[in-house]
Amino acid sequence: MSTPQNPREPMVWPTLQATDAPALIDFLVDTVGFLRTAVYEDAGRVAHAQLDWPEGGGIMLGSHDPDAPPEKWCQQPGTFGAYVVTDRVDELYARLTDAGVKITQPITDQPYGSREFAITDPEGNKWSFGTYRGEPRPADP
Repeated sequence: MSTPQNPREPMVWPTLQATDAPALIDFLVDTVGFLRTAVYEDAGRVAHAQLDWPEGGGIMLGSHDPDAPPEKWCQQPGTFGAYVVTDRVDELYARLTDAGVKITQPITDQPYGSREFAITDPEGNKWSFGTYRGEPRPADP
């Protein structure tokens, strides 16, 4: 596995929506280990939440609105998938296994050098955790 020569701050924020956003936030924070950075509610719904991954990056999420018009940013709950980089893959795997989280891919050493595993959250979203940080960005010409 290669280490990026030009590390970069995350500038892409994956987003998802949940049927029970408060419960999903609690799961991702209390069980998985994300940090609750911001949660804004409006009329009993999560209008916006930002959860940061302690090792860098993060996600945004909110409550699903099945009545939202098509031009609104609206994702069907349970259709999200993400790869989360961690140097603590074995520790995280043990903690999530002990917590009874649904493991969909046991921890495995991949041929491309990553050590990783996958879970499904209570909403049905897919999460893969591993050591692969991506290939180094080419040097600017």
